[in-house]
Amino acid sequence: MPSPTARRRVNNAEAFGPLLKRWRASRGLSQLDLALSCNTSQRHLSFLESGRSRPSRGMVLQLATALSVPLRHQNALMLAAGFAPAWDSSPLDAPEMAPVKAAITRMLDMQAPFPAIVVDRHYNLVQANSGAQRLLSFLAGPTIADLPSPNLVRLLLSPGMRALVENWDEVATWMIRRLKAEAMLEDPVGGATGDPFADLLADPTLAALATPFGDATPDAPTLYTRFAKDGIRLSLFSIIAMVGTPLDAGLQNLRVELFYPADEATQAWFATGR
Repeated sequence: MPSPTARRRVNNAEAFGPLLKRWRASRGLSQLDLALSCNTSQRHLSFLESGRSRPSRGMVLQLATALSVPLRHQNALMLAAGFAPAWDSSPLDAPEMAPVKAAITRMLDMQAPFPAIVVDRHYNLVQANSGAQRLLSFLAGPTIADLPSPNLVRLLLSPGMRALVENWDEVATWMIRRLKAEAMLEDPVGGATGDPFADLLADPTLAALATPFGDATPDAPTLYTRFAKDGIRLSLFSIIAMVGTPLDAGLQNLRVELFYPADEATQAWFATGR
């Protein structure tokens, strides 16, 4: 009689095929396309998807890489195939992340006096430089910058922030489109955790903004977010950076966003502190 561990491995192997098939379909690849990219046969891939064959650990990783599966979902594929997860998921303050954290902190410090932040894949604030703390305090009150990890998407789309963003409809529209696009790339097969912003996307006011693109020509080369409060007007755009070739699922989830002034008045406000 098979041991409990063996039975779990068989059950997991049976779950691997449908999961692989959903990832392949989400990327728009035929079995032949994926088989060729992994240097295997279409017949073998068909057997893997149907459960007639079990993949090796190396084949799971090869298929996941070819399908651009995020590392945390690669771990799910490994478990489904009956193997231990391949990738760690470490917080930024873990000892092994020290060189990366030092590099990111240097980026944030060098961006001062302009804002720079680190967010996770759900846009929870992980780290902020002095410029970002000042901007958050100015817009949302002095306590916001002291919260452990405020969610910046929820803050931006909140009714209170709507009154402070002059082009809120434009900014909110692009944010909703970004969230939907990232959800399709990050978890097209539908993860167990669900969409953390499902309640926001279901809000009638926000849902009404997710309309098809019109014929209007943009009046700027990138999206400017225009804040206005207490007679002060600030206009900012951002550049997003990610770590190249991450080998840790936690690190892959992080992104650094650097904000720059779009006009002289904004530059002066950050440079002079008033």
